[in-house]
Amino acid sequence: MPFQFRFALVVAILLVVCPFLAPAKSLAQTTDDGFVELFDGKSLTGWRGRPHFDPRKEAAFTDEERQQKQGEWTRILEEHWTVDSENGEIVSDGHGVFLTTEKEYGDFEFHVDWKMLQPNGDSGIYVRGCPQIQIWDPNNKEAHKHGSDKGSGALWNNGEDHPGKWPLVLADKPVGEWNTFRIRMIGSRVWVWFNDQLTVDGAVMDNFFDRGSPMFARGVIQLQTHGSETRFRNLRVREIDSEQANKILAEHSGDGLQTIFNGRDFEGWSGPTNENKVEDGMILSNHGTIYYDKEFVDFVTTFEFLLPPGGNNGLAIRYPGKGDTAYVGMCELQVLDSEHEKYEKLDERQFHGSAYGIAPAVRGYLRKVGEWNFQKVTVKGMQITVELNGTIILDADVSAVEKFMADSPHPGLKNEAGFFGFAGHGDPVKYRNIKAKSL
Repeated sequence: MPFQFRFALVVAILLVVCPFLAPAKSLAQTTDDGFVELFDGKSLTGWRGRPHFDPRKEAAFTDEERQQKQGEWTRILEEHWTVDSENGEIVSDGHGVFLTTEKEYGDFEFHVDWKMLQPNGDSGIYVRGCPQIQIWDPNNKEAHKHGSDKGSGALWNNGEDHPGKWPLVLADKPVGEWNTFRIRMIGSRVWVWFNDQLTVDGAVMDNFFDRGSPMFARGVIQLQTHGSETRFRNLRVREIDSEQANKILAEHSGDGLQTIFNGRDFEGWSGPTNENKVEDGMILSNHGTIYYDKEFVDFVTTFEFLLPPGGNNGLAIRYPGKGDTAYVGMCELQVLDSEHEKYEKLDERQFHGSAYGIAPAVRGYLRKVGEWNFQKVTVKGMQITVELNGTIILDADVSAVEKFMADSPHPGLKNEAGFFGFAGHGDPVKYRNIKAKSL
């Protein structure tokens, strides 16, 4: 047997009988269930220091400013964060900057075990750089006035009357014992399972740094501690792709939604159906306004859509069945590849999700062209809410609008009922999984 084969055979045998000789798992190794290990058990590779800091300000740093600031944060990190390699644990003394991933994440699921070593501690997990999934001691009577008696595992920085601020159940284990978080974030919506109990159920997380805007589309994950030595282990993250994200959002959209498109033909739909297509379970909306035959007053609809590059389409809201829905309907909600260069000079009331010419939606939450988006639209009276990929981008009382784009009249704005449909403008925009219900 040639030497190289004898050597390979010996190595293989040694790895079987002495597995500790196998190479250490690399930080970026992906597990069978799609998770990436964020901690190798020996070092803080892949992490950096950053305090409670507005991500927008950091993004605006010059290279020189970033280097100087990160150097300062790194020095503080090294004073307060260590690794217990014998037990595979990250240790914080409860002071200093927060341990921060070098990578930013959009939609993700994050698992971590944590243990508080002293009573009355306070900590948390920042997601996309925002505070926080709360960690604290429920027996800290001094903090009961702030809600510590309700337990950890909720979005403490949410507004007082916003869902998710308080955990659905008290699930904390005693100080000194290990706890486990499973955190899922899609768009601005957050789910938290704490010690296998659901404590936050898809609640919208407030943007701490800009209360008037939705959560950032991407950002870092941070481990925050203050007031108690806290340890972390088994840190893993899995990025959620658009297909799975859309499925989760559809499941979370509420009861009572009924399919209004059969996936085969235009049965139950009216308008210029002969100028549009149905194929592979999708509507290809090209020309004119096609609409579902049932009239709605207040309603919710959910659907997925796929834009071609530069694609332009719209949603007919309370449409009377003929005419330009942007004016004779209550409104047309834009469906648009807003980030395409040809649209860079549009009025803000023309970008995706906007009530055309009436009320602007927030930009920056469309998926890349070629990926399916999930959208939910709620119409109640004169209030229109558009949620795109888990983030609310429009929430407007259109009756309060006094100035319209180019001062164009909108005679249908106060329609009390009408049809829902798709307004084609020459681009083959695809729709599928179309559902709706009356409110």
